[in-house]
Amino acid sequence: MKPTATHLKENATRAMADPALRSSLDRMKTGFSSKRAAARDRLPEFDALRDRARDIKNDVLAHLDHYLEVFERKVNEAGGTVHWCADAEEANRAILGICQRLDAKTVTKGKSMISEEIGLNDYLEKNGVIPIETDLGEYIIQLRHETPSHIIAPAIHLQMSQVSDTFREHHTHLDPARQLAEPPQLMGEARAELRGRFIAADVGVTGANFLIAETGSTVIVTNEGNGDLTQTLPKAHVVVASIEKIVPTLEDASTLMRLLARSATGQELSVYTTFSTGPRRTEDPDGPGEFHVVLLDNGRTELLGSEFQEMLRCIRCGACLNHCPVYGAIGGHAYGWVYPGPMGSVLSPGIVGIEDTANMPNASTLCGRCEAVCPMHIPLPRMLRAWREREFDKGITPAVARWGLGIWAALATRPALYRLVTGTVIRTLGALGRGHGHFLNLPLADGWTRHRDMPAPEGATFMQQYKSGRRAAR
Repeated sequence: MKPTATHLKENATRAMADPALRSSLDRMKTGFSSKRAAARDRLPEFDALRDRARDIKNDVLAHLDHYLEVFERKVNEAGGTVHWCADAEEANRAILGICQRLDAKTVTKGKSMISEEIGLNDYLEKNGVIPIETDLGEYIIQLRHETPSHIIAPAIHLQMSQVSDTFREHHTHLDPARQLAEPPQLMGEARAELRGRFIAADVGVTGANFLIAETGSTVIVTNEGNGDLTQTLPKAHVVVASIEKIVPTLEDASTLMRLLARSATGQELSVYTTFSTGPRRTEDPDGPGEFHVVLLDNGRTELLGSEFQEMLRCIRCGACLNHCPVYGAIGGHAYGWVYPGPMGSVLSPGIVGIEDTANMPNASTLCGRCEAVCPMHIPLPRMLRAWREREFDKGITPAVARWGLGIWAALATRPALYRLVTGTVIRTLGALGRGHGHFLNLPLADGWTRHRDMPAPEGATFMQQYKSGRRAAR
């Protein structure tokens, strides 16, 4: 997927003018956050688990090479194969090679943000293999030729009427007078359409929430069961995952799973939690004949040892998106790449480069809600500021912004001048705003007043009030 983050401002403007999107996002903002809060309150040890999970992932990142080598050995012992891939091209070639060797015509897919990152669907289609998304949300957006707008709820930007229209447009062999006004009707139709695809598919591709070094197992968590059908019915199960998904032991995976669903959807656990270890054995009643794990780097090792290493603790729960006021206003597509919201605004520059994603770290109020709800204690605001610094140092920041920051720095490093200028501005604005209390527009503040009124200052400056308070305390 080619980044369009350089057009984030234009994307955001269009998004905020879309009433259907705004309605969908309004429902998301209350639903996910309230369910997460309730799930957290039902688990007294939630914060202790966050500390433990952070420590687990810190240990993994400090010894990543060791755990990956152990994982590969265990996968091999179980009869599987690990494919080491430096970038998207290598990963796509590895998956296509498996498909071509098995003469695969169709591939069923569970929801996988990594497959979105490497552009797997387009790559397979260009090479004669038809990918079929089986997660309901992914199936819907595939029919609409769209990309996910959320890392756990890919079609959250759509309303039910839009989904109904999409099904009528593509499922033309069904009765046009059928009822599609309720969720069970939509799900039933999608289930019926996909059932034959599961059976006919030659290869199944899933992502992985966790890779377990101790056993060589991969783990997926779903709420629909499509992941199980994707990996058990075809000739081969291909897992595509990034290298930081590794955890040392089954116990460690269990610790992280206690946080994942609660942080993502407010569930105690997802409906399906599936552990896969190697291909079908002689005594197994079902399962794939081959088991492959495609391990993707794609810039992750460049983050190790850097000020962005802690981003690799992310377990893709989406809590930061669900609580972010910017994401809640513009949705996921506006960010212009695979990973939106706070986590995407930190991770994407590390993968794609700050040159193509400079707007993403700036699409944040730095309010800190993302860090407060992150189950892995990832300091997202600090890293967003760090990317802004990188942007400035590389000269990517627009000239007007650099000019403004230069003026601000000149004032902020000269306290007397700062107090003189700010005091004069505040007194002037206070006098001009007397009577109506706000400004509809102001020079140099168009970005603010275009969408809201600017309150007129009242009273003394902060420094004046601070000095007055100190004198009163003496």
